Amino acid sequence: MKFDVILIGGGAAGLFCAGIAGKRGRKVLVLEHAEKVGKKILISGGGRCNFTNLHTRPENYLSQNPNFAKSALARFTPNDFIALVKKQGIAFHEKKLGQLFCDGSAREIVDLLLRECADGQIVIKTNCEVKRVEKDLGFSVVTNLGTFTADSLVIATGGVSIPKMGATDFGYRIARQFGLNVIATRAALVPFTLYPKDLQTLGELSGISVDALVSVGKRSFRENILFTHRGLSGPAILQISSYWQAGQAIHVNLLPDENAEKLLQAELSSQMNFATWLSNFLPQRFARAWATLQAETKPLRQYSPKEIHRLSEKLHHWQITPSGTEGYAKAEVTVGGVDTKELSSQTMEARNIPGLYFIGEVVDVTGHLGGYNFQWAWASAHAAGQFV
Repeated sequence: MKFDVILIGGGAAGLFCAGIAGKRGRKVLVLEHAEKVGKKILISGGGRCNFTNLHTRPENYLSQNPNFAKSALARFTPNDFIALVKKQGIAFHEKKLGQLFCDGSAREIVDLLLRECADGQIVIKTNCEVKRVEKDLGFSVVTNLGTFTADSLVIATGGVSIPKMGATDFGYRIARQFGLNVIATRAALVPFTLYPKDLQTLGELSGISVDALVSVGKRSFRENILFTHRGLSGPAILQISSYWQAGQAIHVNLLPDENAEKLLQAELSSQMNFATWLSNFLPQRFARAWATLQAETKPLRQYSPKEIHRLSEKLHHWQITPSGTEGYAKAEVTVGGVDTKELSSQTMEARNIPGLYFIGEVVDVTGHLGGYNFQWAWASAHAAGQFV
């Protein structure tokens, strides 16, 4: 059972790379350990698959080497994938901030990839457990379905996020087997958990969403925060979680479009209490809880200028220290992975292991929320697919 190319991993990157290689006339085999391919695609974007982002730039990615992704992203752009979506008659829309979703379901993207594979006469085997990989002149992949050999081996097994969907550390183990460095991984695009003392007040706000500017270090994101019974979630929190390190405080600007000090100074003769005033700008339940958290209950006319300044600072720089995150179980992606120093940015091939390639999330390139990780899957798969 000899092939030109074996791809391990039947997700977005693996299937797309297989289709490209197959159309070049390569004899390609895709091995997937789950019962069907594209499982994570199917649950993405609330079942509608946020398949790319119009505003994709290298700045939207985390990596030990921020320049690594530039080449692949430049050679396969969002417009290139959009052209393929249009060609296959898939209706889509922009939800917000350049995020493109299927009008129908994520199944349409899986079907697109399977049609591309069919056009390239790709062999796909599911329920295929890889027991070991060996290299002599080429690669031998020993599985529960037999042993397969090929000159090129592409690892497209993703990160360790959402293990219930079948995610494993297989790709990292293969990298280490062949002497490649792996950057330490952590959960990313993941909700935060809070300490009990903060949950006593904020836990009661479960389900409430607030538009805010969230920062850690020099990174900031302006989107909604969602309060949960365990902590904080929502787009702004998921985004900032990729940059957060254990023990760090996050800073929240609750009134990013306002000058809280000026607004409060204008109310210094008011009998209104602080929580009532705050509910003019934020959900009432949240305003009451936040005022309680800051021990601010008196009428505005009783505040001194110094107190007004201090309160304004808190509104614009509310500091919260998460106790941790929800971990890989709830993380959308994994930060870290195969060290980009080990790979060619042109082809995704391991510099010191000819014929071995790594694409998609298994590589130390992690996108922001909003279709960027799919675009990296397409771009890195395209880069490798041209050369395997």
